Amino acid sequence: MTQNPSAANRIRTHLARVSDLRQQARTAGLDRAVNEVKRLQARRFRATYADFLEHPVHAPATRFFLEELYGVHDFARRDAQFARIAGALERLFPEAVAQLAVDLAETHALTEVLDHHMATHWLPQDATLSPALRYTRAWRLTGDRDARARQLTVVQHMGRELQRLTRMKPLRLALRMMRNPARAAGLDALQHFLESGFDAFASLGDARNFLDTISARESRWISTLFDEGEAACSAALSAELARAPEAR
Repeated sequence: MTQNPSAANRIRTHLARVSDLRQQARTAGLDRAVNEVKRLQARRFRATYADFLEHPVHAPATRFFLEELYGVHDFARRDAQFARIAGALERLFPEAVAQLAVDLAETHALTEVLDHHMATHWLPQDATLSPALRYTRAWRLTGDRDARARQLTVVQHMGRELQRLTRMKPLRLALRMMRNPARAAGLDALQHFLESGFDAFASLGDARNFLDTISARESRWISTLFDEGEAACSAALSAELARAPEAR
């Protein structure tokens, strides 16, 4: 009987995939195109969730998702820390915390795969085209609706688990007590991610409306980008991008 891979092995597999794609992008000269795709996506997210970013309760959790999952950052340091302690994470923390790390790694890998493929279709297009039209065409050439749906499913699971874990007060206290040891061990980026997630969802209260709204809005954009006519889709995306507040 084949055993399911451990949480540690799944984390390492996902992060190795991310590392390989980064190297491929550097080798193929796709770095700039990947970053352009990521920046456009970040603008779209800021526009789609502008109301949440201004909401006193929803803002911390929204910023957590936009910055820690889909931000235009170099996550190599955090990834290396996750990979380095993947086995210890599985041994020392409750299973749900290890699964949270698996969700993060899978989301990270799915995003990197899709962004890499988008970049290969973004780069050859005429740079004088509107960013929304280039993005629409790159999205459709990339395809893989199942991967887009899986992205959303994993993010939803991560959000539900974060809310459940924040209710475990001993776990939150233990996490705070790890701050100095984590810094001394060179795990500060990992510690920041965990604390940011816990703090954001602790202040959120009942996360169901927050997560249901994300699911509805992202499902609508997935349908628009796959199913609307090209002109209508790029016009809708252009209008959304124009609404984006400045990044902070």
